[in-house]
Amino acid sequence: MTALAGTVFGTIGALAAFPLRLAAREVERQQGQLRRGVNRRTTHVVFGRTLLAKAGDAEIERRVAAERATGRKLISENGFLRLLGLMKPPEASAMSLQSLLDQSRLAASDLDLLSLFDAFEHDCEPYSFRDLILARKYAGLVAGGASWGAIARSVHRSGPVASLTAKSLNVGSQRGRADAIYLDGGQSELDGQLLFDLGSPDDDTLEELFADAEAAEEAERHEQAAALYQRCLAIDPTDAIAAFNRANCLRASGHAAEAAHD
Repeated sequence: MTALAGTVFGTIGALAAFPLRLAAREVERQQGQLRRGVNRRTTHVVFGRTLLAKAGDAEIERRVAAERATGRKLISENGFLRLLGLMKPPEASAMSLQSLLDQSRLAASDLDLLSLFDAFEHDCEPYSFRDLILARKYAGLVAGGASWGAIARSVHRSGPVASLTAKSLNVGSQRGRADAIYLDGGQSELDGQLLFDLGSPDDDTLEELFADAEAAEEAERHEQAAALYQRCLAIDPTDAIAAFNRANCLRASGHAAEAAHD
């Protein structure tokens, strides 16, 4: 029996760095389960980084608070991949959460959300000295008017998180972009350190469709959500969560008879 035996993972937002289909195979190999979305059986919730592009800060904060209130364990995308052994772990560290907060003066709520969206080397305590450097930089950006979301979105467009410790970060309002963080010396694409092949473009399409369907369902656009879930099922007919969600959306939009066939 493995350490993940019996664990049921659910995702909110598509994974940015690894196809869900491949992650699901590894979870199953380790005797756990991985499903898109969250249901009553979910024990661990993985927040995919693509959610940053799909939802605003307030919506993300609401969803994080709602999941935390259920008692489920929340995991960042990198934390999830490391847990599965699909991503190299960062260097050993020994700094507690409280020590990081005390020394950086970053608000606990901002630290929590930035960790959840992998803006640090470590996604949870113990943190490292590099994480402390980043936390101090982020605290300065927040003091300059940046939100945690603007920081997180910009970090993942700038390069490996560890490389930011040696760069100067500036609030985008200085250049007319209050929603972005600028680096001295330009920007580069994030390159991960994954150990598996990244799979096919269809995986990305499916993840994006499911995320769009969830967003439509959250906004009570039930007919649109049902159509999007149907497109998910056209790609992966075995997706029980998409089928369940589609049926719920059909009932909510007055198509109970059609929902009964799902």
